[in-house]
Amino acid sequence: MEKRHIVKIADELKVKEAQVEAVALLLEQDATIPFIARYRKEATGSLDEVIITSIRDMLHRLQELEARRESILKSLEEHGHLTDELKEQVLAAETMAILEDIYLPYRPKRRTRATIAREKGLEPLAELIFAQNNVDPFQEAAQFIDPEKGVENAEDALSGARDIMAEKISEDQDARGLMRRLFESKGIIKSRLVTDMESKGQKYKDYFNWEEPLANVPSHRILAMRRGEKEGILYLSIEPHEEDAVKILEGLFITGVGEDSNQVKLSIQDSYKRLLSRSMETEARLKSKEKADKEAIKVFARNLRELLLASPLGGKNVMGIDPGFRTGCKLVCLDRQGKFLVHDAIFPNMNEKRDKEAGEIIKRLCTEYQIDAIAVGNGTASRETEAFLRGLDLSENVQIVMVNESGASVYSASEVARDEFPDLDLTVRGAISIGRRLMDPLAELVKIEPKSIGVGQYQHDVDQVDLKNTLDDVVMSCVNKVGVDLNRASAQLLTYISGLGLNLAKNIVAYRNENGPFESRDELKTVPRLGPKAFEQSAGFLRIINGKNPLDASAVHPESYHVVDKMAEDLGCSVADLLTEPQLREKINLPDYVGGEIGIPTLKDIMEELAKPGRDPRDKFEPFGFEKGVEKIGDIKIGMRLPGIITNVTAFGAFVDIGVHQDGLVHISELSDTFVKNPSDLVKVGQKVNVSVIGVDIERNRISLSMKTVTDNNRQQKKDKSKKPPVKKAGRVQKERKTFGNPLSDLFKQKQ
Repeated sequence: MEKRHIVKIADELKVKEAQVEAVALLLEQDATIPFIARYRKEATGSLDEVIITSIRDMLHRLQELEARRESILKSLEEHGHLTDELKEQVLAAETMAILEDIYLPYRPKRRTRATIAREKGLEPLAELIFAQNNVDPFQEAAQFIDPEKGVENAEDALSGARDIMAEKISEDQDARGLMRRLFESKGIIKSRLVTDMESKGQKYKDYFNWEEPLANVPSHRILAMRRGEKEGILYLSIEPHEEDAVKILEGLFITGVGEDSNQVKLSIQDSYKRLLSRSMETEARLKSKEKADKEAIKVFARNLRELLLASPLGGKNVMGIDPGFRTGCKLVCLDRQGKFLVHDAIFPNMNEKRDKEAGEIIKRLCTEYQIDAIAVGNGTASRETEAFLRGLDLSENVQIVMVNESGASVYSASEVARDEFPDLDLTVRGAISIGRRLMDPLAELVKIEPKSIGVGQYQHDVDQVDLKNTLDDVVMSCVNKVGVDLNRASAQLLTYISGLGLNLAKNIVAYRNENGPFESRDELKTVPRLGPKAFEQSAGFLRIINGKNPLDASAVHPESYHVVDKMAEDLGCSVADLLTEPQLREKINLPDYVGGEIGIPTLKDIMEELAKPGRDPRDKFEPFGFEKGVEKIGDIKIGMRLPGIITNVTAFGAFVDIGVHQDGLVHISELSDTFVKNPSDLVKVGQKVNVSVIGVDIERNRISLSMKTVTDNNRQQKKDKSKKPPVKKAGRVQKERKTFGNPLSDLFKQKQ
């Protein structure tokens, strides 16, 4: 990695160059981000996963830039264009856009109007006019008339010369830089309805005649409009005001006042309309899409993290129920380790006889398998099934919990589920997933493709590679943050442990099945193909409960065991004593154990682990109940105050499950009495909230909710006071344009 890249990354992320170099070196050695963040704090200066991920991503982008730079230099040399000056420009380019601008005039291209004009011998005329030495263009053009080459008259010659000048202008690096900044800062995105598509595109009604400054448009609107365009409902365009663009180009290229300068002006207008505006619009569309993708993926990642780190019920005997009407409710019983025991089906809410039969089955299974909790999927018939269960004479110690079943059907039909339960029906697998999700959401959700979990925003419209990579990062981060029980974890869960992967995870499970539970972390070294590097990366995140070494149940890495042994030796006690007796740990003086690669950051982590070995960072499980008697959308009335759980957070608000099979939307404007810029700053997935119903549309199956504390009367008074004459959207754009000032001056200032 070049020094300038290290400097660039350090400067942009506001960290030290030595920290960037350390991370880069560790990444080159195939260290994972969780491992670097947790066990290499001395090397990185205690950088967190967010910064380390940013360094990795920036390094990747710079590698792509360097690869493209080498490719361009090779092409320029092969075609005889490479000069010392050009090579210097290519080597100095700091962005892909600048690099491509430098290469553009020399890039092999298809036959253009300018190419044809050059073939007719008109380039000397174009150069003469472009110099603007106050020559007579018509008189000069007459010298280039050549019917054999297709130049019938002076106007033909001038037309060809203008084509050459237009291409020259469009390929000028400074011109492209200024146009790029103009589109970014003053571009307007416009959305229009495609003719005769109104009836088919009602969901895009807000965008039938919409426009706003590109710099201000939020990510969700960009993605919504692009989806409408993809479906053939909308027509999109991005452009600044043409006169502003032309004025900038004239300031750059017009150097005289004669007739030759008028020809250059005509070339500028043609260049902008035919070449530059299209090229810049393509760039603006791509850049705005990348920005929107990045924001949408960030929202998805944040939501997924909250969902994966949801509170676990823990090791309890659980009954999982996948509710339904016509086909009945599929139920399963699981032991404290999540092992499947038995399945059955009940048909409640049909008639008195079926209710009695269902009740007897539930009671018998609860007694026989000592059920501690019943997990009910929140899909069809969930509230009815919950009400039925609560009406039974069950032990007060049996909790009844509604569980978000999003993605359970995806899991039940997956190869993972077929391998795990080859002889069970899809619906039974789904019930198992629901039960296990209550016990440990993280362990179960890792079996489902993240984008199928249902906490995203336009997840099918964003770059799928970036989405997958980001979500995989989130899953790996969460799994390693919590740690896994080596003797209970599935192959899918182990796959996300630092340094493992699917093949090693399967080898671990196979070894465990053949040889019994692992008794120590060291035993991992005997797993086929699990070498020293994989052991180093993974061992600290794998837990062995009640193993030979008490530290194996903690996040203390085996490479640091000797330090803890030394602490115990100095105090004349055992390691087990250090874990159980706080007064012993208080006697430890950390600086005494600094040495080699172990510094104060690692020693502090060790002390935290000795105090709470293998602690689960997730919040304690708390049961939640929906409002009784509110089970379907028809039960909702405006003004109701209801408990709910946030199921999804987007850039425009939050969706809340209030127990009626249809999530309601708390728009960003209704999240708080004060201004909210980013919903994620205020709410998160899985958060329990109280909401007020402010709108119900049964026909469209839509519920509008509010988290504001003001009363409905105060709300109406505020609305009345704030009423103002409507402002047309175009007026807003016009107002924006008044602030443009001198576009040439403004953009030159930006460039400087």
